[in-house]
Formats: sequence, C-alpha cells, structure tokens
Amino acid sequence: MEPQEKNTKKFGTFGGVFTPTLLTILGVIMYLRLGWVVGNAGLLGAWLIIIVSFLITLCTALSMSAITTNIRIGAGGAYAIISQALGLEVGGSLGIPRYVSQGLAVTMYIFGFREGWLSIFPTHDAFLIDIIVFAVLLTIAYISADLAIKTQFFIIIIIVLSLFSIVLAAYHGSMYIPTEEAVRWGTFKGSIENGFNGSDFWLVFAVFFPAATGIMAGANMSGELKNPKKSIPQGTLWAIGVSFVIYMLLAFWLARTASEQELITNYNVIVEKSYVGPLIIAGILGATFSSALASLVGSSRILFAMGEHRVLPYGEFLSGKSANGQPRNAMIVTGIVIFGTMLLRDLNAIAPLVTLFFLITYAMINIVVIIEQRLGLISYRPIFKVYKWIPWLGLSSSVLAMFIINPTISLFSISIVFVVYWFLSRQNLETPFEDVRSGLFVSFAEWAAKHTWGMKTMQQRAWKPNLMVPIRDISGAKGNFQFLRNIAKPKGSIKLLGIEPFSEDDGFRNKLADLSESFRNKGVFSSWTVIHSDDFAQGVNYGNQALQGAFFKPNIVFLNLQQHDDYETELRPVIKECIRLEIGALLYLAHPKAQLGQRNMINVWVRDRKDNWDLGWDIGNLDLSILVAYKLKKNWRANIRLIIVIDNETERENAQQFLETLINLARLPQTLTNVFVGDFKEIVETAPSADLNIFGMEANLRFGFVQELSEKTGSSCLFVKDSGHESILA
Repeated sequence: MEPQEKNTKKFGTFGGVFTPTLLTILGVIMYLRLGWVVGNAGLLGAWLIIIVSFLITLCTALSMSAITTNIRIGAGGAYAIISQALGLEVGGSLGIPRYVSQGLAVTMYIFGFREGWLSIFPTHDAFLIDIIVFAVLLTIAYISADLAIKTQFFIIIIIVLSLFSIVLAAYHGSMYIPTEEAVRWGTFKGSIENGFNGSDFWLVFAVFFPAATGIMAGANMSGELKNPKKSIPQGTLWAIGVSFVIYMLLAFWLARTASEQELITNYNVIVEKSYVGPLIIAGILGATFSSALASLVGSSRILFAMGEHRVLPYGEFLSGKSANGQPRNAMIVTGIVIFGTMLLRDLNAIAPLVTLFFLITYAMINIVVIIEQRLGLISYRPIFKVYKWIPWLGLSSSVLAMFIINPTISLFSISIVFVVYWFLSRQNLETPFEDVRSGLFVSFAEWAAKHTWGMKTMQQRAWKPNLMVPIRDISGAKGNFQFLRNIAKPKGSIKLLGIEPFSEDDGFRNKLADLSESFRNKGVFSSWTVIHSDDFAQGVNYGNQALQGAFFKPNIVFLNLQQHDDYETELRPVIKECIRLEIGALLYLAHPKAQLGQRNMINVWVRDRKDNWDLGWDIGNLDLSILVAYKLKKNWRANIRLIIVIDNETERENAQQFLETLINLARLPQTLTNVFVGDFKEIVETAPSADLNIFGMEANLRFGFVQELSEKTGSSCLFVKDSGHESILA
C-alpha cells in the first residue's frame, strides 16, 4: 500500500474540487430547462426558486465544511464523512444507495449527451452513441483521475465560451423586451408534456432543483486531494457562489430576451437566442459529458472506500489499486453497473431516486453536525465553524425538498436506507476509526450517571477533564477554585476527595460539601467524599484504587503543591500510583507573587524528539498538556504558545515543521510557536513570559527541579503526566 500511496496524484482546490463541482451544477438543466422555469414562474419566481435551491445546498455545504475540517477525511467523500461520524453501518446504508444512484446519474447524463448529439446529427444510431460515449468516459476515468481533471479543464473552457455567446447576444441587443413588460411573476401554464394544463411553484421547483445538487462532486475526491480540509470547503463554496451568480444573471437575460410563449414551448430557446448557437449545443454536450465523468470518477471512489472498510463483499478486490494509486478494480465494477443500467434505455421512472438520495445524504451530513454541536465534546474543533442554526436549516430544508419533489419515492428511498442499515448492522463490521457514536453514547451515559453520581471510562473522542482533587486544606482548595473550574468547564467534572484523620466532627465534611456545591452552581458538575487516613498519600491512593471500579472514574488527579507539603512522602507516591493505574496527573505549583497573572498566555513546553519527528497518533507525554492548555485558552480567552528546545541547529526546520503539523492536526487556532537551540534550563529563564507554564512530568520528577522552573520562569507552573487514554489528535 505504501508505494501506491506515494505514486498517487494529488489535486488542489481548483482542479480537484472547484472544477468538478461547478461543472456538475452548470448542467443540462441550465441550458434546456431554465427558460421553461422562467416562462412558468416569471423572473421573480425563477429567482426565488434559484435562491431556495441554492440555500438548501449552501447550508449542507457549510455543514460539510465544518465536518471535513474536524476529521482526517479518507476516500469516499460523503460516505467517509458519515462513516467517521456515525459508524460504518450508517455510512454504508447511505453509501450503497448513493453509489447505485451515482451510477444511474452517469447513465442519465449519457442519455442527455445522446439527445444533444441527435439534435445535431438526427440520423445517428442512439444506442451506438451511448456505447461510444460510455467507452470514452470509462477509458478516461480508468486511466487516471488526473486525465479526468484535465478533460474537465477543456470542458470548462467550452462552458465559458457558451456563456460568452450569451453575453455577446445581450450586448448586440437580444434583450429587446422592456423591463416593465417582462414577466415578473409567472402564470404557471405548464409544459408541452401536460398540454399546458398548468403547474405550480413547487412543481417548477422540483424540475429545477436537481441543477443545484452536485455539491459532493469535489468531496468525492477527498482521498486524492492534497489538503482536503482546505480544498473541500473553499472549492465547494466558490463553485456554489459562482454558479449561483450565473443562474441569476441567466434567468434575467431569458426574461428580457424571450416571450412567455417562447420560454414555455421551446426548450432550445437559449440555443436560438444566443449569439452563436452551436456554442450552446457544445456547452450542452460538454455539461452532460463532464457531469457523467465526475459522477463516474466519484462513484468509483465511493465503491473503493466501502471495499476498503469491508462494507461490501469482496472488499479486498474492490479496494485494489493500480501502480499509480487509481482504484482500477472499483472502476471496472462501476463500469459494469453503468453498462447494465444503460440497457434499461428509459430511466424516467427511477430518475427521481438520484436526486432523493442526494437529499438524504445532505440531511444526514446536517444531522452529523447537529449531533457534534449538541454533544459539545472537546474533540469537535472544526477549523471552519458554522452557526448552530445552519445545520438545522439544512436538515429541515432537505427533508422538505424531498417530499416536495416526490413524497412516495421519498418514503421508498428512506426505506431503502433503513433496510441497508439493518443488513449492515448484522454484519459485525469492524470500524477502523473511532466515530462520534462513542461521544453520543457516553453523553447519554453521563446524563444518566450524573443522576446517580457515578461515571464510566470514556474514549479519546469523548474525552473530558474529570478531575479528582485530594484536599486536606479547604483554604488551599478555595484558592484554586477558579483554576480548577476553568480546567473542567463546561463538560468536565470535579470529584473532591477529602483526606483527614478519623473524627466525629462534621466541620471538614460540611466545608467540602459547600465547596462541591459551589462548583455545581458555577456550571461544573462536582461530587465529594472523605477518606479517613493519617497518611495523605495512602488515603489518596486508596481513593484512586477504589474508584477504578466506579461507573465513571476520574481521569486526572490534581495535586496542589503547597509549602506545608512533604513532596517525597506525600505527593511522589501519589504520582507513581497514578502512573501505575493509568490516570493523568497534574502537579500545580502557584508562584507566590505572580499567581496566574492576567491569564493571557499559556506556554506548553514540548520535549525534544531528536531524530523522531514523525507525527503519529502517539505523540508522547503531550496530549494531556495540550488538552488542558486548550481548555484554559477557551475559558481564559488566552493564547497558547508551543515551545521546543533542541540541542542542534540542524534540527530547527524539523522541529518547526513538527509544531506546525501538530497545530494543524490538533486544530489549534491562533497558536504561537518558538524553537530554541541551547540548554533547556538557560532557555527557560530567557523564554517569552507566560501566565502559566506547562511542562511534561517524568516519573522521577524532583522537588528541586519543580521549584527551580517556577523561579526561572517567574510564573506558576503545571507539571503533567498523561494517562495514555487521551489524544489531542482525536
């Protein structure tokens, strides 16, 4: 697999996303049905239909942008997005019908190309045209996606020339109808097919809406993009914006160029009214060909991704690649499927399925964003953020559009999705990645658990700071009240573990209960308990050991280092036991004068990785440090600075690249970096100041070292040891 990956051609935003998306939107409906839409609905009605249609797809595109900038998206476009969020069963339940509908779409585009060709050469054999076009499409797509992209560059030139022909027509006086006489709101007289017996707004909308779909054409190439996090949002949104402007202007030109009678009776009105008619015909042929090519390339990638995840039988065969990284086996199977659908010769009865499966996919993508937003997990940190109402609008409008277009087939389409999901759920699929269901289930469990004051171990994507704070001095704990609250807020929790010798006096317990209630009143769930022990370390360790069997156990122990503490006998044994039990440990030393200062800057010190600069899922004892820093950044509205000290100038570039990659994969916005060469202790003393310095903690951390770093930095310091169960990359 590795050599194939290296040989795979990667595409940028323009070629990989913008071009196929734009060409799919600027399809045959623009050339052959937009005039009819304007003739029935009038200019204002047509504009309203265009706006509503593009609003639906825009909301979904924004939701898709949020998701793609929050995950490492693999091959398969929407299938990959949904699978990584809701699991392979849900992804496959949409991926399989979507794959079939993409194949049907290719066939319909081939038939559309044939109709355009026959308008020029009416004596040519229709089936022979279909076979030749299919063979050319399959050959281009089979050779490589690179050739398909280059072919689309040629087609987009043809599309631009056809639009230029319309501009020339307008310049030379085609817009002869005065503005006040143009049909503003149509009379909805119908079409030739129904004998002009009338239509309505939603019927005309149903005819036009498929033109606005196709926003997944670029996302389908997700596995072959250089930077999908950047390219998918930018390319898709730009394609939607450009195509929207073109449709709005073209509708205006049609309303001023042809009469109502011409618009509703002549589907070729754009051809006849343009300055160079043959260019429009070339545009129709180019639009249908490019749409077919994009659907063919995209559908084969969906099949490849499902084969790779063993969602389908013979997954190993379907996920096979050529030497240059092309999914050749998936392409062959897709070609066979398309050829089979071509033999049907008439797809009118099942054509609505194509649009409806698109809409179901749109709805599901919006549902994914809604779930992620509602869960409020720290793992949901999209670089491209959207308002909470956007996915709700996208979901409701997608569902509404489905039932406007065809209620019966909509229910049938949804039933197919549920049947496929039922089948896949019985296959015991092994998901190669953690999906948001872990967070969903844990959040439900947490809701129930908070009513019983217990918790259960969480997974990396559902990680939240659940602190256990050992306390024997209530005053010291109150001094760290805001600091602890800012680490835990809003979704974390704090368990106060009181340690005191046996006493019948309830004073300490009451104070602990009051402190716990204060946390809850400030928005952080808190519980408390007391362990009677003369030995502080032993009491804390007993508490940790007992909580290992709890429904939802703490994942961090917070130790506040104070002057009266005996580090060697009271704190170090606790740290060692945390390491043994795989619990995160935080050792906090407040600076006597600076305290937490202005809470504006947090320094996170990254250990020198020397010759190991590759960034995998295991990044060493760094995950918890950055997660805590991120929580404090959010609650303090502060900045994070990652600092690394190396001892060799030749490693500077590797170190800088490591930090930048870490920031990108961890989705850390506006994070500063510094790479220093020299002795660590000398650099610490001269490094940029911060209100809090966070360092990694070793098992044999010395008390003198802790004090020395606090003195050298002139700040409060937090020493952190990972548990091994958290990940900033999740």
